[in-house]
Amino acid sequence: MLKIYNWINGREIVSKKLNWLDKYNPHTGKKMSEFVNSDYSNVCKAVSAAENAFDIWKDITPVNRGQILLEIVLNLKKNSSSLARCVAEETGKKINDAKGEVQAAILQGEYFAGEGMRLYGRSLTSGIKGRTSFTVRQPHGVVGLIVPANTPIANIAWKVFPALICGNSIVLKSSEDAPNTANLFAKICNNAGLMKGVLNVIHGDSFAGSQLVQDERVKLISFTGSTKTGIKIASQASQNMKRISLELGGKNPFVVCDDADLNESVNWAVLSAFSNAGQRCASGSRIIVMENIYKSFKKEFLSKTLSLKLGINNDCDLGPLINKHSYDAVIDILSNIKKGDGRILCGGPLTTHKPHRNGYYISPTIIECYNQNSDFNSKELFAPIASLIKVKNISEALEVSNSSEYGLTSSIHTKNIDTAMWFATRVRSGLANINFGTYGSEPHMPFGGFGFSSNGSREPGLEALDVYSELKNISIVTRKALI
Repeated sequence: MLKIYNWINGREIVSKKLNWLDKYNPHTGKKMSEFVNSDYSNVCKAVSAAENAFDIWKDITPVNRGQILLEIVLNLKKNSSSLARCVAEETGKKINDAKGEVQAAILQGEYFAGEGMRLYGRSLTSGIKGRTSFTVRQPHGVVGLIVPANTPIANIAWKVFPALICGNSIVLKSSEDAPNTANLFAKICNNAGLMKGVLNVIHGDSFAGSQLVQDERVKLISFTGSTKTGIKIASQASQNMKRISLELGGKNPFVVCDDADLNESVNWAVLSAFSNAGQRCASGSRIIVMENIYKSFKKEFLSKTLSLKLGINNDCDLGPLINKHSYDAVIDILSNIKKGDGRILCGGPLTTHKPHRNGYYISPTIIECYNQNSDFNSKELFAPIASLIKVKNISEALEVSNSSEYGLTSSIHTKNIDTAMWFATRVRSGLANINFGTYGSEPHMPFGGFGFSSNGSREPGLEALDVYSELKNISIVTRKALI
C-alpha cells in the first residue's frame, strides 16, 4: 500500500508516530493509498522550514527566480506522463484530461517564469520639487496555499508559481483527495534545483489546514474551495490580520437567447454542466433559456446529455465524483427534491451498471426547475447536475442570473452583439463569456468572482502578483546643498 508522507525541507518526513488517513479510488471505490494526517507539530515543522528558507530565497533576484521556475517547467515536461497518470488515478479522470491539466500547469509555470523579468513597479510624479517616487514589490514571507482536488496539478500551479516568483516560501496543504499529486510536484521542483525549504507539502484533514491558517508566522493564505470553508478561513485569518485570497464556489448561469445557434449552445451547455463530472467552480449549473426556443433546446439538450458515456477511458465523457462524501451529499439532494421545486428529466446515481457500481458515479442529471430558491438550484453541488430554467426575455435572464449569492462565471449565447454586451456588462460575475462555455481562464487572465465566490482577489495573471507581493512606495528628495 502506497504511503504518502509530508514533504518538508526537501525530503519526505518518515516517522513511526504518524497518524494516517485513507485515500480511495473514485472509479473503483477501493483503497489506493494512505497519507499523513498532520498534527500541530507536523505543521509547525513545515512552517519552520519555510521560515528558515525565506531570507535566502527572497534575496535571489526575480530574474534568477524565473530561471529556476523554467528549470521546474522543464522537469514537469520530462515527468508529464507519470504526473498525468497520478492525477488520473487520484481523481478518476481519463488520462487525456489529466494530460491536459499537466499541460495547463506547464503553461502557468512558463508564464510566471517570464514575470521574473517583469516584476513591475511604477514611477510616480510628485508635487514636491526634487522628489522622485516609485513603487517596488516585496514578498510577504511564508505563505500557506490550500488547494482542492478537482484539477489538482493545475490548482497547485496557479498558486505555487506566482508565490515563488514574488519571493515567498511556501507551505502547501494538499487536497485530501489528491495527496500524491502534490508530493510528485514537490519532488519535481526539488530535482529541478529549487532550494530546500522553499516549497513544503503537508497532508491531512481540515485540522491541518486550520493550524496553517492560525500560525502567526504565515503571512498570507491563498485558498481555493467551498464558500463555507472560505468563510471559516477568513474568520481565523482575521485574528492576526493575515492577508487572504479566496477563490470560492459558483452557481453559474448559462443563458441561451432565442437567436442563438442551437447546436453550438447545446454543445457548450453540455460541456459547461457536465465536463469533469460537474466538479468545477466554473460549472454552468443553471441553464437559462428563453421561452421561444425552450422546447427545442430542452429536447436537444436532453438528447445530447443522454448520449454521454461515463467512465475513465479516453472515449468517455465524464468520470466519477471525487469521494464518497460528495457522492452521498448529491444523493441526498436528489432524493429530497420536492414536487413543486422541479422534476428530474434524466440522470441520478448509477447503482446497477457493473463497471461503475462500486465507484462514485452520478449520471449527468437535468432538473427542470420550478422554484429558484430550491436547494438544487441555489447551492453549489459540485456534481454533473444542471437546472433548466425558462425565462421570457433577456431582462428576466439577467435577473435570474444575478439572483444567486455567488458571482463567479457566466455565459450568454446570442448572435446579437448588443444583447451580448448588454448582458456581459451587467451580469454579476468575475468572468463573462459570449458564445462559449462558463469556463476558460488562461495563465495570463485574472480569475475570481463577486459575492460569495471571492473576497475580491484575482488569480492568476498579473493580478496574482498583487496577491503574492507587498507594494512599497519609496521616495527620495535631491538635496541641492550636496551638489
